[in-house]
Amino acid sequence: MDPELRRLLDERAIERCLVDYCRGVDRGDAALVASVYHPDGTDDHGSFKGLGVDFAQHVVRRLAERYEATMHTIGNPRIEFSGPDVAHVECHVCARHRGTDEGGTTLMTFGGRYVDRFERRDGEWRIAHRTVLHEWNQVEHVEPAYAPGHFRDGVRSPDDISYAVG
Repeated sequence: MDPELRRLLDERAIERCLVDYCRGVDRGDAALVASVYHPDGTDDHGSFKGLGVDFAQHVVRRLAERYEATMHTIGNPRIEFSGPDVAHVECHVCARHRGTDEGGTTLMTFGGRYVDRFERRDGEWRIAHRTVLHEWNQVEHVEPAYAPGHFRDGVRSPDDISYAVG
């Protein structure tokens, strides 16, 4: 295969893993989160350090306990290959978490970066190690802009409508 085409296909596979991770976290889909890590892949998320497959269960449970909804947005992925089967990837993440406290509805926003080592094993790119870097965060008390029922609400599970359409 043409080396430039191979690089583009590899980058696309890595970017898909990054997006699948965000979807899995936001939909409460631990199986999807786990699928982006190799079985021995690790995650250093600050308060959690361990296997990515264990982090998948941890993050889905913890976010469901604390927040009504989350939305992880990634950007600026920088992918550097160091050989045919290893890539070092950095991307920005903006994670928003909606919850409630004694003052009403809160919105916690986290700005940071995922610094990952991806490896291709058996033809599949997955995370071998992830480190989450914190840049900033804030909590705001917010008022909903729309009345309940104005839009169809997302569901924090694989029962979300997005799974039915792809």
